[in-house]
Amino acid sequence: MELILLLGAPVIGALVLALRGDRSYGPEVNAGFSAVTFASACALAVRVVSYGPLLLYDEQFVIDAFNVFLVALTAFVGLTTALFSRPYMRVEVANGKLGPGRLRLYHSMYQLFTATMLLALTTNNLGLLWVAMEAATLSTVLLVTLYRTPASLEAGWKYFILCGVGIAQALFGTMLLYFAAEHALGSAGVTALLWTHLAAVKGQLEPTVVALAFVFLLVGYGTKVGLAPLHNWLPDAHAEGPTPISAVLSGLLLNVAIYAIVRCKILVEGSLGSALPSQMMMGFGLASMLLAAFFLWRQRDIKRLFAYSSIEHMGIVTFAFGMGGPIANFAALLHMTVHSLTKSAIFYAVGHAAQKSGSQLIENIRGLVTISPTIGWGLMLGSLAILGMPPFGVFASEFLVLTTAMKQQPWATPFLLLALGVAFAAIFGKVQPMVFGETTARRLPHPPALLPVFVHLGLVLVLGLWIPPYLAAWYHDAARLIGGP
Repeated sequence: MELILLLGAPVIGALVLALRGDRSYGPEVNAGFSAVTFASACALAVRVVSYGPLLLYDEQFVIDAFNVFLVALTAFVGLTTALFSRPYMRVEVANGKLGPGRLRLYHSMYQLFTATMLLALTTNNLGLLWVAMEAATLSTVLLVTLYRTPASLEAGWKYFILCGVGIAQALFGTMLLYFAAEHALGSAGVTALLWTHLAAVKGQLEPTVVALAFVFLLVGYGTKVGLAPLHNWLPDAHAEGPTPISAVLSGLLLNVAIYAIVRCKILVEGSLGSALPSQMMMGFGLASMLLAAFFLWRQRDIKRLFAYSSIEHMGIVTFAFGMGGPIANFAALLHMTVHSLTKSAIFYAVGHAAQKSGSQLIENIRGLVTISPTIGWGLMLGSLAILGMPPFGVFASEFLVLTTAMKQQPWATPFLLLALGVAFAAIFGKVQPMVFGETTARRLPHPPALLPVFVHLGLVLVLGLWIPPYLAAWYHDAARLIGGP
């Protein structure tokens, strides 16, 4: 019942809001459906914690320790982003940037995007996972191009082409996995794509075919993660789309894509019995961190700045999952959580800051703490958190990644420290005058939604000081499930 409500609520919400999303109560309806989705995710999490992993509806859906916390995180950030978008989108309407038709499109596609992410996380079928990722791409293309400006249309076109090419590579990799599974499972039909069936026979899969499949899957889904050199769509999509969409792209979609990669890594490592998948993930992760860190210095648009920060942090997560083992996997799961919470909070603050200044250019946003101390401090604290300053949770996860790398992959430690140091200097140097410089901001016609900012930052602070036992148990169980050297 929980799963039906979890997947059904956003689908019904998309249909309702496609008809009524432009009404004055549209933002509240959007938030209401997101609240139902979050409640369903919580109920599903309680069920998994109480009874263990679940196989549902003829094994077409699987809920285990790995995906259940991501489901809850996705639903939570989806809810807080819906709450943030209420005043934000009303300001956009008041400024004449959006009409009724586009407001309906925004609300309906927001719910559809949520549904596709939750479907990708819960399905047991690797084919259906691919379909859900493709549907997420199509729905977000419509959201990125919402303003219909030349820049947003170019960003949407780049996003569609690059992610379309990437998802085609993932399809070919999925087909190769099916080919390998048929030889191990016999004429199993579509059940040859069920993750639980593949996991049971992973030692019997043809190593050469499976290794080739992982190359295509890593490149394909890695495009959605934003791994270098396939990252070019991400900064443009963040900069030109509505800020709530930037929050869910960074905070949620990237997590879902890396979830797909890790699921496939489990199968491939079991078949190959070698460290090839781990080495590939570590290589892509380090390359992404270094590229993003140095590109941060060149950014003049505040949303593009934090888009490159997302590439850097997804590089950290990918590298950690590549190292494998209980500590590195635990660190990667924790980093996924705190990055999602922190980066979405930053985009909430950035959205209000850009509206107050009438510009997304960093040089035009100054003195936020003077005109709106809550927005200014929200942006500053969020920036310090994402840069890994203690006692925020990002510091804890990055410390675990660094110390594990010193032990398992000492050659990588200088590159990690270099990327983190360059990123710190670049972001702090740009954010500090935005918050404390001479003011250029103005007042908004609607009060900003700042509660989500400080709720997220409060959670990240708590996770830096204390991880609740039930959450630590989720992480430990998921880390064991992922495995690795």
